[in-house]
Amino acid sequence: MTQVPGGNFLATRCWLTPPVRGRATTPPVTAVTGGRPAAGGRLRRRRRLGQTVLMHSEVITIRTGSRPVVRDITHEAERFLAGRGDGLLHVFVPHATAGVAIIETGAGSDDDLLTALDDLLPPDDRWRHRHGSPGHGRDHVLPAFVAPYATLPVLGGRLALGTWQSICLVDPNGDNSTRQVRFSFLPG
Repeated sequence: MTQVPGGNFLATRCWLTPPVRGRATTPPVTAVTGGRPAAGGRLRRRRRLGQTVLMHSEVITIRTGSRPVVRDITHEAERFLAGRGDGLLHVFVPHATAGVAIIETGAGSDDDLLTALDDLLPPDDRWRHRHGSPGHGRDHVLPAFVAPYATLPVLGGRLALGTWQSICLVDPNGDNSTRQVRFSFLPG
């Protein structure tokens, strides 16, 4: 059994195996638990081409309210990355009616995005998916236009965003007042 640093994470070890002559093989996976994941966090350990790679992952809950919203979650991502080095941050929203956008906020772009989505995907009764509030079917089409994920470079534990860029949760669905966001960091 492998002790994971901190002891409060779930670790998964994977390694590559050489192919068996004439047969395709899949990498064996061994799960090792070191207590319960802390606050939805997870630490995955993988061996890749002779080196160990730790992937840190955490789920946060964001209150979005009862109206369509573009919510800046850059500060939450920065808190998650504190003390980490170079690598990649993956942001994922595990919902069928929300997405992640990298845009400028505070200068009207967030409202412009919601207006553009209303123009592109009108919140009316044209949609075949009809449960929820009127026009809710369009919310289920949103992830085809605003993906539920984004992957960003991290340099020295800091997001490598452009001057006006922010990580935003895009939630047009007023039927759900809270959303979960998973941050995952893969060191370089």
